Amino acid sequence: MTRRTASVERIPVPDPASGPYSITAGPDGALWFTLVHAGRIARLAPDGRIDVHRLDSAACGPTVITPGPDGALWFTRYQDHRIGRVTTDGQASSFPVPTPDGGPFGIAAASDGALWFTQTRTDRIGRVTTDGRMTEFPLPATGAFPSAITAGPDGALWFTLNQADAIGRISLSGDVTVHPLPTGGTAPVGIACGADGALWFAGLGAGLIGRVTTDGRVTEFPLPERDSRPHAVVPGPDGAIWFTEWGAGRVGSITPDGRIEEYDLPVPSPEPHGLAFGPGGALHVALEVGEIVRLEP
Repeated sequence: MTRRTASVERIPVPDPASGPYSITAGPDGALWFTLVHAGRIARLAPDGRIDVHRLDSAACGPTVITPGPDGALWFTRYQDHRIGRVTTDGQASSFPVPTPDGGPFGIAAASDGALWFTQTRTDRIGRVTTDGRMTEFPLPATGAFPSAITAGPDGALWFTLNQADAIGRISLSGDVTVHPLPTGGTAPVGIACGADGALWFAGLGAGLIGRVTTDGRVTEFPLPERDSRPHAVVPGPDGAIWFTEWGAGRVGSITPDGRIEEYDLPVPSPEPHGLAFGPGGALHVALEVGEIVRLEP
């Protein structure tokens, strides 16, 4: 493991208590992020300007956000159990999840032109078309707490089962496969597809980054501090996987062969959650304490 320094720019959001949580690159060249405590969606322009868009409920809990196939941004509304959509000019709408109290969390666009999402409280995977039509697929286990989800290289969707210590796969027709993880208490959260064609995940409970191939083979890479609580993962332009360490106030990267580098964030108790690469290849990290930080490793 190597500890490195980076050039860091701190970008405060207008309301520090609003809670930046998930961040993604939009189709308009800007970065879009959720404000989980304020019930709003924000846009960070390349020139550093932040525009905040109100939603129809301040208590809807916007959580994970992703680009959709229709040129809009789609996001989960964890607290009022809806899937949200916002256009690049700030027009917002939403669609209710069919099963009550689903607690939608992760969301990702798939090759079938729809958005797929997890429902943490009802152990279901959902699918929503760009015109709002919903389908749900129950999972084989109860209390598994499906969390993040991503499109895999095999055309399926892959997701973390936080309370079941497992990684799940669902085909576009709804067939589910579950791959148990070797370490108990892993509590995986973030998941992303790497440049090596494998799925990489953050083991929040066990302090590790994991890799699972499309045939289910799992490799685990323990972090130097096992209580660092890795949370979100994203592939980088350098071929590495980048991740946040929520409990340690750092971000890190791991190469396909397991080499880890870490970067301290110069913010007291930053609570880093989502991260995304923006224009020019800089890494942006959403800090729940009320900032976006821009790093040039």
